[in-house]
Amino acid sequence: MDSSTNSLDDVSADGSTEFPDRASMMEVRLQAQEDEITLLKSSLADALRKIRLHDQLLSLLKQQLIAVNPGAARVLNQGSSSDGFISSRKQSTSSVSDGSRHPATSHQLSDSIVTNINGHIESPPSLALQSRPATVDRSTQTEPTLPVQDTGHNRVPLPRHVQSLHLEDALLEEGHPPAIEGTRAKLHRVPGMEEEEEELEENEGGEGEEEKEPTWASSMEEPIQPSTIRGLQKEDFQDGSCSPAEPGSASAILRSSDQNAISRSGPLSPIQEGKKPLIRRNSEKVMNPERQRKRLDKKAASSANLFTRSPSLENRAKELISSAGSPGSRRGTSSQGQSIKMFIRGRPITMYVPSNIQNYEDLKMEPPSERLELDWVYGYRGRDCRANLYFLPTGEAVYFIACVIVLYHINNRTQRHYRKHTDCVRCLTLHPDKVRVASGQTAGVDKDGKPLQPCVHIWDSTTLVTLQQIGLGTFQRGVGSVAFSFADSGSFLCVVDDSNEHMLSVWDCTKGTKHAEIKSTNEAVFAVEFNPSDSTNIITCGKSHVYFWTLNAGQFTKKQGIFGKYKKPKFIQCFVFSLTGDVLTGDSEGNILTWGKSAADTKTLGKGAKETFQIMRQTRAHEGSVFTLCTLQGGALLSGGGKDRKIIHWSADLAPERECEIPEKLGAVRTIAAMDEEELLVGTTRNAILRGTFSEGFVAIVQGHVDEMWGLATHPSQNIFLTCGHDRQVCLWNTEEHKLDWCMSLEEYGLCAGFCPNGSVVSVGLSTGRWVVLDLLTREVVSESTDGNEQLSVMRYSPDGSFLAVGSHDNFIYIYTVTESGRRYSRFGKCNGHSSFITHLDWSKDGKYIMSNSGDYEILYWDIAAGCKLLRNRSESKDREWASYTCVLGFHVMGVWLEGSDGTDINALYRSHSETVVAVADDFCKVHLFQYPCPKPKAPSHRYDGHGSHVTNVCFTHSDSHLLSIGGKDTCILQWRVMAGGTAGDCRETPASTSSTSTSSPEPASS
Repeated sequence: MDSSTNSLDDVSADGSTEFPDRASMMEVRLQAQEDEITLLKSSLADALRKIRLHDQLLSLLKQQLIAVNPGAARVLNQGSSSDGFISSRKQSTSSVSDGSRHPATSHQLSDSIVTNINGHIESPPSLALQSRPATVDRSTQTEPTLPVQDTGHNRVPLPRHVQSLHLEDALLEEGHPPAIEGTRAKLHRVPGMEEEEEELEENEGGEGEEEKEPTWASSMEEPIQPSTIRGLQKEDFQDGSCSPAEPGSASAILRSSDQNAISRSGPLSPIQEGKKPLIRRNSEKVMNPERQRKRLDKKAASSANLFTRSPSLENRAKELISSAGSPGSRRGTSSQGQSIKMFIRGRPITMYVPSNIQNYEDLKMEPPSERLELDWVYGYRGRDCRANLYFLPTGEAVYFIACVIVLYHINNRTQRHYRKHTDCVRCLTLHPDKVRVASGQTAGVDKDGKPLQPCVHIWDSTTLVTLQQIGLGTFQRGVGSVAFSFADSGSFLCVVDDSNEHMLSVWDCTKGTKHAEIKSTNEAVFAVEFNPSDSTNIITCGKSHVYFWTLNAGQFTKKQGIFGKYKKPKFIQCFVFSLTGDVLTGDSEGNILTWGKSAADTKTLGKGAKETFQIMRQTRAHEGSVFTLCTLQGGALLSGGGKDRKIIHWSADLAPERECEIPEKLGAVRTIAAMDEEELLVGTTRNAILRGTFSEGFVAIVQGHVDEMWGLATHPSQNIFLTCGHDRQVCLWNTEEHKLDWCMSLEEYGLCAGFCPNGSVVSVGLSTGRWVVLDLLTREVVSESTDGNEQLSVMRYSPDGSFLAVGSHDNFIYIYTVTESGRRYSRFGKCNGHSSFITHLDWSKDGKYIMSNSGDYEILYWDIAAGCKLLRNRSESKDREWASYTCVLGFHVMGVWLEGSDGTDINALYRSHSETVVAVADDFCKVHLFQYPCPKPKAPSHRYDGHGSHVTNVCFTHSDSHLLSIGGKDTCILQWRVMAGGTAGDCRETPASTSSTSTSSPEPASS
């Protein structure tokens, strides 16, 4: 089935070239399959016709034998009485169709006709006679002239229908050679088969001096090997195979039984008739016609025989036989050279082994000596998380993105990373001692789809050591909010999970045990805090509610805030405690509400009335939501607005004093952290962190994308790289200074990018089929074009920069010539042949060829210099060298695929410029590092965590000093330092220090 499937791939490539329309391509495939079925039916009909002819000639043959020599009747009777001999003949008859022959011994060769391995009948040199071959064809027939030696007996020439059958059982006088030398029906010749026959006979050895018989085929193009005369020419009507039987096949079993029968009865049986010793060979008892027909039906239906009846299927049949194996086999041997098959979603993909690899099975796959160490994290998660930015006494800002918590030293511009979380971090809080940190994560799933249990980590911000793991297996979906108690120096931790009931629980931080738990609400919960003066009082807020909780003896009691005469807002976004003990909340109406405790209204509610929490004061603060509130040491208050993007400084009695506005491109205010009385850190909804004061303004110190990223490209000679994504932003980053050089907006979102080899321009492919070329210095669009109306997936320049290949989701690769240092482009051609969207492509080192992958797991090769011609014979490209290697399907990277992969598990890969390692981005939030090449399944690798979403792309810098990886929904860019053998593992085990450029939390070496 593998060869048949490959043939369909070839048909697909041919058809799509001539019929761009998809429906036309399907018709071509269907027609090809119908032609093959018609051919098989015709071959089967021909086999049945020969069976009928055999039945008609069988009875006539017996009569003619008796007519030639009356003594033949007695000989036939003797042969029929020999059961052992009959058994031997039955088995040998079956073995003929397999091309199996037992070489005769030296004394047998002197007395009998020799049958070679191809089923041809040969006589010893002394007995060789010349005869004109007869042909049995539908159009012409010629009768052979039978030379007869004078043996003292009258010989009767046989009629034509008898001469066309093997008659080696003729009785000969003692001392006289046989008169007939393998007379048989000669079928017309198949050109090009003589060489294969000669090779087989040379391999047999010892018969080189004898005359070699050619290979013949019927008018149905069926390669049929002439067989020995066993069973009165029954085998002459069947197709013989020259190739050895596969282990476990039916032919091998028949051959085994044939050998056992011969060992019992012997290959030749001398029979005495008077004084004339006779040599009987290939004689058989006449069998029941029905049994003969059934046995021949089985042979005629053999798939190998049927497939080889067509010259167009000849090569496919050879590949089928040579690569036969179990359905799950990943390897096979092609007739055109060694090849490997891998399967993705049941579809076989053939990989041709390069000529420089002689022993594929002996290749040893080892993990690379290089390792990765997390160097820098670009981005911040302010888009959908609250209270996620704090300032430490060490001068570091602590925040998170994806699975990494970043400790960024603002003045030294260094980073440290806490990396113990297994999925995206959702919340963060700082202990009263300003050293310990608690962080909660979402649940997530592993690569098999099994849910990962969320938990809260309590860790030391100085050493990055995990002190306590809270609630593993308790929380559902994830942890939404966390808070330390203040009145008892942080002995307890309050947690709200993301379950439907938003379970509120209190934990003992020292013991890690749960102290109390209760269902809070079915509405969303945005924040939770302990009362700083009383750890038994807890407040939660969220959608349309603010709850005041009291914890007593492990039991919760809840009181809901009463809005009374004030409009109830849709969301209570945040809250803080004032120095007087009041609660201040910010809501979606732009108001700051002051809450206080009111005495029980016994006059209205009666004796059972209890104290309530009511709004004491409403202060208009912002236009739109109040996203954050922050208290300062002197009792002052800071508020951050959403729609108006303002930061307002309030006095202790909520009188506005100062304000400033954040630039629109940086987004709304998400959270505020005070560095001192003047300087602030501000996190925004567009994933930026700002630093500044009211008087001097704010500047961005951390920036990132705000939506899914796919485009990534590194500069060919500088330490810069470019990213683009669904946020319509194109960003140029500096890997040495760890900052954003510039950012610009596009009309559509970008999906791919590629630098021109001269480094002056970069091309960006967009979602509409349009692509633009940007000048790196001026940021101007120097050229633009549109190819189709579907999204583009690849932008790749040739090594010399003379061509640009544009891969599109419309199944085409558009080729452009590049002039004027990458500023002028003209259409050169279009590669038409893929049956699905283009996913990856690479240029050869000479810039003449392209290798491409598509969404249906095709690997195609193109001759660009010859006019974007599709190379039909993919094996011709097995030794070609590629300037880059980003195609996820290919012999050199076959080992990066896990068993059972569905074809979308690997989003991207990138070979290092030194061609020693390959980095892989997968769908399970992991970055892998393999050795290159890695052509064997289950190749070992180093695996690295950090991303909280599918990794969409990876790329090495021009010097291979760093690797860049970008995430999908986590909007995170990770910069990895490439370390020589074993160094990264040592660094990862080294405790963190503020003097290093980047230090990660200790973790086991990746594997």
